[in-house]
Amino acid sequence: MTQKSNQKVAYGHQGLREQGVSKVEEVMAVRRNQSKITVRLTKRRQMSQSPLYHKYEIQKYDLHPNYDFSHLFDLIPQGVPEYIDSGQQYVERIVRALYYFKQCSLIGPSGTGKTHIVYLVAELTGVPIWEVNCGLQTSSYDLIGRFVGLGKENWIDGQVTQWLRYGGILYLDEANMMKQDVATRLNPVLDTRGHLVLTEKDNEIVPRHQFAYCIISMNPFSAEFSGTKKLNAAFRRRMAVWINFDYQSVGDKVSSLEAELIKKRSKLDEDMVYKILRVGAEMRRQYKSGDLPYGPSLGDLINWGVLINDGIEPMQAAEETIVALTSDENEVQDDVRRIIERIMA
Repeated sequence: MTQKSNQKVAYGHQGLREQGVSKVEEVMAVRRNQSKITVRLTKRRQMSQSPLYHKYEIQKYDLHPNYDFSHLFDLIPQGVPEYIDSGQQYVERIVRALYYFKQCSLIGPSGTGKTHIVYLVAELTGVPIWEVNCGLQTSSYDLIGRFVGLGKENWIDGQVTQWLRYGGILYLDEANMMKQDVATRLNPVLDTRGHLVLTEKDNEIVPRHQFAYCIISMNPFSAEFSGTKKLNAAFRRRMAVWINFDYQSVGDKVSSLEAELIKKRSKLDEDMVYKILRVGAEMRRQYKSGDLPYGPSLGDLINWGVLINDGIEPMQAAEETIVALTSDENEVQDDVRRIIERIMA
């Protein structure tokens, strides 16, 4: 250890002694601090070596130049599978939108991979996620914060306030199910003002972190998606970029890329893989036409394939995955069974 390093450790020891910490405790404290630094550096290297990073053209869009998010490492996704598309370049378009405009919106039916791709973008760019599953029960207190206990001594920041202070991606899932008062509180955060006024906390002003990004996702507004409603016009205008998602395989259209991934993950032969995918494509078609309440995602189809590869009969494996997943209504489940039986025959 160099003389300069020894001086730094000595100063650290002196400060600890002044606090009445024993020799053993002060040594352990220094070692813990050194260990944390080593862990952060190791995690930083791991993030920069993501095997998927160079599969996407995002290298020129650095979302946190000269800033290290490793202190929030537990909030940065790791090991997210790659996203398969047919040339739509969703990853590149989302990262580009965040780089230039700091926020964007993803819209498309359930099971098209919107949440999956947000997690992948966060991992590839090395930023933490603050996720909010919006709903009619989500209150401004949940997002902004509140005092707990008696008096005004203990304030707890909500997800939005923490995101503003520490940066990263605020992910508002099912944003068009958000209550109006919640959306209104977000308006000044997402425009040029870039701050939140905590009226609950003596009007404290919380500025938006320089590397704080926002992604909202939603199903299309329709009677088919219970609880959805049109976005407030003011909130909608704050989303600079809108990216539409759809299924890769639907109806008679079957994606070879999805087939390859199912085969890779389930270890099944090609014939069975395409049968599984055709079932999924037909269910998605009926979902989009309003005849089924859910269209299976690629992950759902992979789960079905994994059970088949484990030796379970295809229909029984479907009962435990695709059939039960779609609905708990007997009539709907019977419709799904008929689709499976017809295609698997």
